[in-house]
Amino acid sequence: MKKIVIMKKVIILCVFFCVVMLQYAHAQRLFPNRKNTPAKVEEKTEEENQINPAQPKDYNVANIRVSGTKFLDAGALVSLSGLRLGMKIKIPGEALPNAIKKLWKQGILGDVQIVIEKIENENVFLHYILTERPKLSRFIITGTRKGEVSTLTEKLGLIRGKIVTPTMLKNTQSIIQKHYAEKGFLNAKIAVMQKVDTILANSVALNIQVNKGAKVKIKQIEFEDLTAFSKKRVSRKLKGTKEKQRGNIFRNSKFIKSKFEEDKENLIKFYNGEGYRDARVVSDSLYKIGTKYVGLKIKMDEGRKYYYRNITWKGNYVHDDKTLSTILRIQKGDVYDVQTLEKRLNFSQSDLDITSLYMDDGYLFFSINPVEVAIEGDSIDVEMQVYEGAQANVNQIMLNGNTKTSDHVVRRELRTLPGEKFRRSDIIRSNREISTLNYFDAEKIGINPIPNMQDGTVDVDYSLVEKPSDQVELSGGWGGVFGFVGTLGVVFNNFSAKKIFKPKQWGGILPSGDGQRLAVRFQANGRRFQTYSLTFTEPWLGGKKPNNLSLNVSHSVQRTIDFNGNVLGGLQVTSATLSLGRRLQWPDNYFTLTNSLIFQRYNLNNYGGFLFDRGTGVANSVAFNTTISRNSVDNPMFPKSGSTINFSATFTPPYSSFNKGANYETMNTADKFRWIEYHKWMLDNTWYTPLPGKFVLSTRAHFGYIGAYNDQLGVGPFERFVLGGDGLTGQNFLLGLDIIGLRGYENNSVTPQGLSGGVLYNKFVLDVRYPISNNPAATIFALTFIEAGNNVASYAEYSPFDLKRSAGVGARIFMPAFGMLGLDWGYGFDEIPGRGRGGSRFHFTIGQQIR
Repeated sequence: MKKIVIMKKVIILCVFFCVVMLQYAHAQRLFPNRKNTPAKVEEKTEEENQINPAQPKDYNVANIRVSGTKFLDAGALVSLSGLRLGMKIKIPGEALPNAIKKLWKQGILGDVQIVIEKIENENVFLHYILTERPKLSRFIITGTRKGEVSTLTEKLGLIRGKIVTPTMLKNTQSIIQKHYAEKGFLNAKIAVMQKVDTILANSVALNIQVNKGAKVKIKQIEFEDLTAFSKKRVSRKLKGTKEKQRGNIFRNSKFIKSKFEEDKENLIKFYNGEGYRDARVVSDSLYKIGTKYVGLKIKMDEGRKYYYRNITWKGNYVHDDKTLSTILRIQKGDVYDVQTLEKRLNFSQSDLDITSLYMDDGYLFFSINPVEVAIEGDSIDVEMQVYEGAQANVNQIMLNGNTKTSDHVVRRELRTLPGEKFRRSDIIRSNREISTLNYFDAEKIGINPIPNMQDGTVDVDYSLVEKPSDQVELSGGWGGVFGFVGTLGVVFNNFSAKKIFKPKQWGGILPSGDGQRLAVRFQANGRRFQTYSLTFTEPWLGGKKPNNLSLNVSHSVQRTIDFNGNVLGGLQVTSATLSLGRRLQWPDNYFTLTNSLIFQRYNLNNYGGFLFDRGTGVANSVAFNTTISRNSVDNPMFPKSGSTINFSATFTPPYSSFNKGANYETMNTADKFRWIEYHKWMLDNTWYTPLPGKFVLSTRAHFGYIGAYNDQLGVGPFERFVLGGDGLTGQNFLLGLDIIGLRGYENNSVTPQGLSGGVLYNKFVLDVRYPISNNPAATIFALTFIEAGNNVASYAEYSPFDLKRSAGVGARIFMPAFGMLGLDWGYGFDEIPGRGRGGSRFHFTIGQQIR
């Protein structure tokens, strides 16, 4: 026992001795702030040996000497350390280590030492031994392409004059390695070399050497413990992580860490959606296969598959259990799918959900929480805990960001009105209505309901970002003997007529902000063709109701000119249209009704393109048009959902009924068609359906028919249908006809032979679109299409299956200044009588093509 006691005493003495030695070392002249900071151990002076580590003592700082600095101010550094002459510090203590930390914190020093030079009585003399860090003078990146150099430079964000630190060098290397790893270069090697700059003092230049190596691709993906699904099905859920397939040059098989992490989350969501609520990725690992490939091994723990058993409701008073269960559409025995449950409880994009049911009835404070109350075997009981709260009314509507557009233009489109009950559907509809104005960036429209639970109201804050909406169309050239060829057009989509005489309120070069539309256009092909048009639209006539008033006047001239410049004949068309439209509440409030009165005058002088005798005569047309349309698209530039339906009927007075004694078989055509009579029916339908992966399916159907009141008189030469090509009226120089595009065929080629146009046409289009850019400054999307149509001379010749088919690809770009521009390549598969097969053709389009 005595030996054990003695041994304990020896151990205690050894421990005490070690503690004393550590305290003694702490009190020495050298106080490095980092473990890897080089320490200079110098021989201790007699005064320093007098320091008792066990008994700290106060000393006055008598002097501070600084060495090792060339460009930094010594006095400033001393001040930054927190010490000053005459200051009383405790040695050993925290004063000197803290001073070192403060100097290191500045990031401008590469080495910091504080040495006690001597001690005289109560005074201590300190020596700061410092090493300055250099500044960055310039840097170069070698070993990669010039385009990547600019990308890397932007990502690095290196600034000349900044202090070069180990952290900066490490971050530089890390950023570049991450950049190349995202591109599949997992073995990229980055070296950052420093070289002293001989021109700038205390500066270095960095040479960043890049060796990205070979691109690493995934040779194979292995799954462990995969039993519920096949490898093929599970692999499809890894959208950004694919095995390399021989011969498939379009498959991206690069391994990108960030995409793989997303894929793992998608994989678990897939399992959860199939009832495997406990599924998880246990581990994943990469292994090398040669120098260019890696293998990926994923170990799964699928867990068991679960099913719903009992679903109960708690806290619901407004709606009974049966109503809520009907909307939830989940039955006992259904697969336990958390994702589907979440969609049917909160904000489904396609069907009615529980939250929408309540919020469309004013229950803004509503919430629902599904709780698993029992799990037995493979069955789960869920209790729906409902908090209904009180109904909320809209209090205030706040607008932000409409710097150009007047408040009343936005407010009149809103469905959320002060004093009315809050409805979620009104929020969604308001967002659509603002978007369709086309004055604001649809992607940046923000709607923020601000609830006031104390008084049961809600304020709605709309944040908007103005975008350019006016358009300019400008092109020109010289057509030789025909003269000037070009187009000049301006469209002011947010015009203000009442501000014309108030220039201080214009906000630009023209009065704007009241939502009116003013369009002026001039187009010419030398003396052969000119057209002038003016259109003014007031969408809210009177300012209280959405009654649309539109006025259009135009004048067009087309001449036949030989190559000597002599005018052989011509056609002039003068027209005026007055329209009045209004929104309907039935069948729903997406419908509008527009009535128009149209006057047109055709003056032919030796113009052989029409049916007049010798091509000379005057024809007049007074017609009434009524159009019923429905528009529910979510975005006018790139619709992702919704539809447009337009049905129009145009009638002229039946003049022949007032002249029953006339013999139209012997009457010359100039007298026969002095007053044009017809009835015309048009139907245009477009549906937009979102597809997986940002793709959008657009399906269209178009139909047109023109008929006569008098069989003896028949259909006149005007208002007929011309099919084929790009569908641009102005580019084809045809007047008095309906031009309908059909890609893959020559312009105006699908037309009955010997006639100015057909009397019945139909057309079907299916295209798949993919957005490339949703930027309001340039909205771009690509498309692939198939379409078919035909145009016949009489109803008896019509066959719905006799169609001219085509297919192709194209792109659209919308720029606010120029409108929608399109370029398509189409291939026509069928023969056109007298013209041959459609074949391969390019088409250029301007504006939104309706048909």
